[in-house]
Parts: sequence; C-alpha cells; structure tokens
Amino acid sequence: MARIRFENISKTFGQHTAVEDLDLDIADGEFFVLLGPTGAGKTTTLRMIAGLEKPSVGRMYINEQDVNDWGPAERDVALVLQQYSLYPRLTVRDNLAFPLRSRVRNLPPAEIEKRIEYAARTLRIGHLLDRKTDRLSGGEMQRVSIGRAIVREPQVFLMDEPLSALDAKLREALRTELKDLQMRLGATFIFVTHDQVEAMTMGDRIAILNRGKIVQVGTPQQVYSNPRDTFVASFVGSPAINLLNGRVSGNGAVVTPSTFELPLGGQGASEGAYTFGIRPEDVRVESGAPVEGRVHDIENHGIEKIVTLRVGENFVRASVPARVEVSLEDPLRFGWNPEKVMLFDAKTGVNLRHKAA
Repeated sequence: MARIRFENISKTFGQHTAVEDLDLDIADGEFFVLLGPTGAGKTTTLRMIAGLEKPSVGRMYINEQDVNDWGPAERDVALVLQQYSLYPRLTVRDNLAFPLRSRVRNLPPAEIEKRIEYAARTLRIGHLLDRKTDRLSGGEMQRVSIGRAIVREPQVFLMDEPLSALDAKLREALRTELKDLQMRLGATFIFVTHDQVEAMTMGDRIAILNRGKIVQVGTPQQVYSNPRDTFVASFVGSPAINLLNGRVSGNGAVVTPSTFELPLGGQGASEGAYTFGIRPEDVRVESGAPVEGRVHDIENHGIEKIVTLRVGENFVRASVPARVEVSLEDPLRFGWNPEKVMLFDAKTGVNLRHKAA
C-alpha cells in the first residue's frame, strides 16, 4: 500500500488558483477524507494524486518517491468516480476483466479469473457476473465500478464522491461496506465528499478544504469537538451548531442583555465581543432554566426532535427526546452546558483554543 505526502502543493488554471500551499501526510492504510464545499479544491487534489493534473508548485511523494513527473499508469492508483465508467454492452465479468487484459498488465486467464472471483466475493456481486451492466441498479453499478478498482490491486484507492448519485438508504449501506472493505484490504483510501455525514462516519482523519486551502486536519471527533474556526464548526455536524454573536462579561455570555445571558465554563476569556458556539445536544431544555424562547420550528428525527427556539432576533437549535410534546410558539426555557461552549474571535472567526495554540 502507500503513504502519500504533499509538500507546498499549489495548482493554478490560468488566473484561478484551485489549490494553494497544500501540506498533507496521508498514512499507509489510512481512510482519509477530503471534505469541503463545491469549488474547495477537493477533486483537483485527487486528480493530482492520480497523475491527471500536475502541480504548478510543490512536490508530491508516494512512498517517499517523488512522483511529480510520473504518469497515471506509473503511480499504480485506482480512481472511482461518481459516474460509473462501465461498458454497458459488456457483462460484469468482462468489465472487471477489462483493465487486466490491457497491454500494460496482460495477465494470464487464470490470474484474471482469480482476481474477478475475489472482487465478486468481496463486494457480493457474484450473482451479477454474467449480467450486462446496463441491466444493473445504481448501487450494483457502483459496486462493479469499485470491483474494477479492486482487481487491479492498486497502491491507492481514489474515490471522487462515489456515493452522491445514490439514494439515501443505499448511500448509508455503501458507506458501511466501503469502510469495511478498506479495513479488510488494509488499503490506503482517499475519499472526496462534500457530505459531512460521509466524512464523519467513514474517515480515520479528515482534511477540511475551503477555497483551495486546508483549514483543519484531524480525526472526526477532533474537528467536531474542537473546530479551528466558525467555518469548520458550521460545516461539520448535523444538526448544525448554534453560532451566536455577543459579549463576554464577567463569567458569562451576553447575547442579549437581560433576556439572553448564560454562564461560561472556566475558559479565561477576556471581556469583549465573541461568537459563541454550542452544539444542539449541549442545549438544555428544562423548566427553571435561565432563558425563555418561543418554539419557532420542530424537526422530527425519529429518536429525537430538533427544536428551534426564537429569542428576540436570535435562533437556537436544541435536541430533545422524541417523547417531549412541543408545539409552535410554545414558550420553553433553556440553558446550555457551559463547559461545551466554544468561543470564536468575533473578527477572524478563529476558535480561541486554536488561537492560543
């Protein structure tokens, strides 16, 4: 398998900078996720690893070998795309065999059959081998597409939003299967997505990109519980974090004087303007709590409800058990866990914990 390392990589297209000053070290056998909004530079980064784009500046290493001048075939990587890239008039078996019969590999028939059987068993598509791919469902076609990558036995699997065209239930099932597959193969997976649920459930580590730059790299738990700035905080987490503008006064947070004041944990922040971040699960809805809000919206999520409370011009999302009976415009009192409140610089948006570091 492979370790991937970027050193000060930048990529420009004319006057547009797609990726800037990228430093990354992806460990051998890691499931690494590139997460960010559309246009963040995720796909460009993946294409540079594949050798389909050459960096404008910087060096790239695979297993400590400089590969800047290597073509895609020399890098021994497999790319799985959102589009299935299958030959519709060929059977699944022939689609899986196709990359193994190329002039580059030209494997003997026995070895080809062995690899096809392994991929089919791994992905549970053995019953589809003699069916033409234009007769398959979307999930089945994506499994075959992944199978074409597996039979090649590459150093690195590169996946560019491979689940985004599938329905929600199938995406959930394939997320689990892909993570299980990566662990069984012990392979290096680099997975591009704009879906933070995919990133959080699959990644060993996540790199969050915005406008071509890496904002933060860490485990899912690290980026969730200690985001570097308000962009990461708002991008990671479902339901979304509450971000409230206010001031620190004494040992408390003042969002609106008198009507919206809550205590803070021992964070030692000086008095002044801040953005307060609190996850919905850390907002406590209970009688006798310090602040009163009106129910503005209710989302039923099965095991819980996400209740949006309105306090003046501010809105606060809170997670409550599904059994809690609430109606629109009901008055509800709430507080928060002061130890879980994040403080962000009001001007730069940087988390004070990262600013101190």
